[in-house]
Amino acid sequence: MADLFDRYAAATPARGSSARQPAPAWDEMFASDREVRRAYQEIHATLEGMTQDDLRGRTAALADSYLAQGVTFDFAGEERPFPLDAVPRVIEHDEWLDVEKGVKQRVKALEAFLADVYGPQRAVADGVIPAGLITSSSHFHRQAAGIDPANGVRIQVSGIDLIRDEAGAWCVLEDNVRVPSGVSYVISNRRVMAQTLPELFVSMKVRPVGDYPARLLAALKKSAPSGVDEPTVVVLTPGVFNSAYYEHTLLARLMGVELVEGRDLYCSGGRVFMRTTGGPERVDVIYRRVDDEFLDPLQFRADSVLGSPGLLMAARLGTVTIANAVGNGVADDKLVYTYLPELIRYYLGEEALLPNVRTWRLEDPGALEEVLDRLDELVVKPVDGSGGKGLVVGPAASRRELDELRTRLQQDPRGWIAQPVVQLSTIPTLVDDGLQPRHADLRPFAVHDGDDVWVLPGGLTRVALPAGQLVVNSSQGGGSKDTWIVGGDVAAWAGHDVSALIAEQTTPTQSIPVITPEAAAAAAAAADHTPDHAPQDDPRNDQQAQQQQQRVDDGPATTTEGRPC
Repeated sequence: MADLFDRYAAATPARGSSARQPAPAWDEMFASDREVRRAYQEIHATLEGMTQDDLRGRTAALADSYLAQGVTFDFAGEERPFPLDAVPRVIEHDEWLDVEKGVKQRVKALEAFLADVYGPQRAVADGVIPAGLITSSSHFHRQAAGIDPANGVRIQVSGIDLIRDEAGAWCVLEDNVRVPSGVSYVISNRRVMAQTLPELFVSMKVRPVGDYPARLLAALKKSAPSGVDEPTVVVLTPGVFNSAYYEHTLLARLMGVELVEGRDLYCSGGRVFMRTTGGPERVDVIYRRVDDEFLDPLQFRADSVLGSPGLLMAARLGTVTIANAVGNGVADDKLVYTYLPELIRYYLGEEALLPNVRTWRLEDPGALEEVLDRLDELVVKPVDGSGGKGLVVGPAASRRELDELRTRLQQDPRGWIAQPVVQLSTIPTLVDDGLQPRHADLRPFAVHDGDDVWVLPGGLTRVALPAGQLVVNSSQGGGSKDTWIVGGDVAAWAGHDVSALIAEQTTPTQSIPVITPEAAAAAAAAADHTPDHAPQDDPRNDQQAQQQQQRVDDGPATTTEGRPC
């Protein structure tokens, strides 16, 4: 039987094999001498007992399961099952504790920063961060000033994108505290993987991820307006045409709350109500998956048909909580990202546990001059970009693209940052040529309930499937892996024995019907009312277009080559 790793070993250059070559990526399964790292020894032994056909059969079963459940994404106009690789990523317990501490620290600092930005702005007064940087951010919304959350939490959910550099050290690539997406794939990946490699779950003591919906619901309820004992929570979705609609439906179902669209809500007397078959029902907490600009047509885009007029006023009056808070996007600004080490020191009195990737602030004339001289070596990103939009990888860009970029940087240096190209760590991944090293990043999800920041054990590992590709988002042909945190005291984590843990993780995901555009259009045509805030002649294709315009933060992990973070 041919070894699944025969060609993998040949495809992985020895570390430090040539002084003229950039440092190779850190391989998470194999050390430089081809020795299997401790975390992957059981995975490696199991895979060695399989043929390539065995592994491909299990991978095909994953795809079939996802297609049946509607766990799909749109790629070049084609609906495909979300790519899930059968080889998981493994992180040992002790290493994960360091990552977890770093994520918690970062979320606490971002929370303090947002409270300050929309409040006294002490960091500005003390010279920690320039006022102009904040006010010039496209996601700084003055409409959010003075809105004080009931329990002080603006970031109920966050996704902090991490990478490993060439030395294997974890670094922060970017922060996502607006409407972070992807946790549905973490939950779904785990449930199908527990059925694909069940023999490993008991022996490796994989930490469960099934607590997430309950943790999120508890945090949302704790953020309810004061005086509300039994809060009503809803998930606000842009609608069926949004690329993350599967996630919205899954979370609403697992939390046991209503999934609503903007037309299902209305405001009266400074309060928010939901239209139901039994009459109006008051809403206390809105877990919104709609961007700020579409949330309230009285405050933002007047043509929005995705939100509901008056939501922001109700939040200001303290009668409803919007989670995550309006205006959080200023903390996602990639120029603000460069100040996070200073902000952690200022607000928490600590040094950053997870470093940033080295970043040039192009507002600095000296930095701009250096970047312009090295455009063909660097990655340049718009500060408000997501999903890879506008990103330019210098080594892969044409001369014309670099010339156009040079002009844009000179015209608007505030709108861009630059970073070196980091070789993201690699993990064995099944592709056409068998198991091959492929670059990956990690998005841990954190839930903040006002008392503590809880980090989902593992998170979403995104993997670039084309050889040598550093862009991992699904819109660029990327896939995902289940992320296993292993070791430690499983009983203490799960609150029950190992057999119950495995049973929990192998619970099949209930099928969610795939809603086609034709079915959605038919349902819309059959509706017997028009939202009060929408004009009678509002075309349905406008609603579809706005749903599809919603920001997707499944961004690329493209950074720097041959440099530590």
